[in-house]
Amino acid sequence: MADAKKTMVLTGASRGIGHATVRRFSDEGWRVITCSRHAFPKECPWGGGEEDHVQVDLADPKNTIEAIDIIRERLDGQLHALVNNAGISPKGEGGARLNTLETDLRTWGQVFHVNFFASVVLARGLKAELQAAKGSVVNVTSIAGSRVHPFAGAAYSTSKAALAALTREMAHDFGPLGVRVNAIAPGEVETAILSPGTEKIVDALPMRRLGQPAEVASAIFFLCSGEASYISGSEIEVNGAQHV
Repeated sequence: MADAKKTMVLTGASRGIGHATVRRFSDEGWRVITCSRHAFPKECPWGGGEEDHVQVDLADPKNTIEAIDIIRERLDGQLHALVNNAGISPKGEGGARLNTLETDLRTWGQVFHVNFFASVVLARGLKAELQAAKGSVVNVTSIAGSRVHPFAGAAYSTSKAALAALTREMAHDFGPLGVRVNAIAPGEVETAILSPGTEKIVDALPMRRLGQPAEVASAIFFLCSGEASYISGSEIEVNGAQHV
């Protein structure tokens, strides 16, 4: 008898890396439940359709907790992968970088709710389903989590650094349940949210090019596959050697 279809829950599915990840897992035969603050896009050419989409504002703690029950209702008791990809990086006037001196506390809170707290809230809320499937969690961090970035703001960068630390903690705590937890840290990836001036960074990259969303999606798929069955607590750099 053929293996049952595997299921993934993905946050931040509406564009860029998230959209490419939906496509990769769908192409591999997975059922993908997408989570986004936007409604399901009718023009989406892959995935399970509107019934596999959950509209949720991860900046709202109450809404995030409520979404867990909605997601659980759509699962058959098993969740093979949770990919925490959602992230926000607010800018100042004219696209300026928001530093520690100028970022208001409300913005700090919104960024941390989306980029950090939602990841642990969802993983804890879906713990039983992850355990039943001996599943995998992948947190999407950033190269900005380990250094000051010319465009990424202070709240974004520190939230991603916190998410990297959370990945280690979760790997330790979820490991006895048979659940692996890892992170990927993308660098400069060609998406719609690139900041003006990125080309100057590209000129200094060892590989001299931007990454593609599909390349990041492939790293996510690897970590959720049986090929990564003994990898947990790791953060994989996906940045064309930018981190060196």
